[in-house]
Amino acid sequence: MDFNFGLIWKFAVPLAQGLGTSILLSLICMALGSLLGLALALARSSPSRLLRLPAVAFVELFRGTPVLIQLFWVFFCLPLVLGFEPASFTSGVVALSLFTGAVTSETFRAALRSIGSEQRDASVALGLSRWTRMRYVILPQMALRATPVLLSNSITLFKETALVAAVGISDLMSVGENISNSIGRPVEILTTVAVVYFVIAFPFTRIVTLLEKRLLRKLAL
Repeated sequence: MDFNFGLIWKFAVPLAQGLGTSILLSLICMALGSLLGLALALARSSPSRLLRLPAVAFVELFRGTPVLIQLFWVFFCLPLVLGFEPASFTSGVVALSLFTGAVTSETFRAALRSIGSEQRDASVALGLSRWTRMRYVILPQMALRATPVLLSNSITLFKETALVAAVGISDLMSVGENISNSIGRPVEILTTVAVVYFVIAFPFTRIVTLLEKRLLRKLAL
């Protein structure tokens, strides 16, 4: 079979639109998931069992089940529970944000636990309230320590967005599949889609590695 990668330019616009949807979905889900993850991390660190146990159950559930199953459940089952059917994009945002929240909660919790107890003790000795300690001492350091892993999580999330093609969202993977099926050129189209994912993900992976090295050097000072 003769391969013709030149035909890719004929479909550059729909592929670019699909890529835009994938990036938008990644940004929204990462933002919502990070907020949820922070709340879950704080709840899991709480001395109250009423906060800690539900947070633990949520994290274990969403980390212990396949993302595709979560996506299908939100897309097919949640409308039956709610009594109305959200848009496909909304369902994708909900499913991926819940999964991202469970993953990032572990990132925030690890960052929180890495902060030395002497800093908390010093804050108490200075008479700072719990909220003041959290706002000015704990949270800034936790955010700094969590940043490289959060960026790594965002790269993983960008690649995971390919799963939303299974529920009809017109992301990069879905558009590539549709074009491939319509013209009968899976090698050219799907290879191009894979290259696009790689070209975006790989540089960010290197950036995350450099940031992590700089952060480790800064923390070691």
